Amino acid sequence: MTPARLVASFGGCGFSPVAPGTVGSLAALVFGLLFLPHPFVMGVAILLCCAIGYMATARVSDGEDHQWIVIDEVAGMWIAMFPLTFGPMPVDPLWLDRLDILWLLLAFALFRLFDITKPGPVGWFDRRHDAIGIMGDDIVAGIIAALLLATARMLIVMA
Repeated sequence: MTPARLVASFGGCGFSPVAPGTVGSLAALVFGLLFLPHPFVMGVAILLCCAIGYMATARVSDGEDHQWIVIDEVAGMWIAMFPLTFGPMPVDPLWLDRLDILWLLLAFALFRLFDITKPGPVGWFDRRHDAIGIMGDDIVAGIIAALLLATARMLIVMA
């Protein structure tokens, strides 16, 4: 396996025989737990994932969004999780309580919803047949999910 395929499949997660996009998103959520207590580290991880993911996708995609390319789901999922780096998350992500898990599940659900339904700008990127489109639709889906998640958290804190 080439390094580009390894990156694009997020270490092989994309080769799951069932729902590779969901598997990639779940793997991203689990791996992203390491970054939750550290907003700066999470931000750097997102930027690196987007840049390296774009380069890998450009090398392997041939203009088609193959199901095994899930690095875009990783970038989108980490973006969706980013608002959770601020606020009442515990310092050690291994000690998540039920409320934290609910926020993580909401981030996952919102991201997958927008990734699958492709509303507005998500769909526009999805219709491109290049690495920008492959990465872009999930990045935008992650941004929309993050904005909704941040808004929900803010409304709950203000209530």
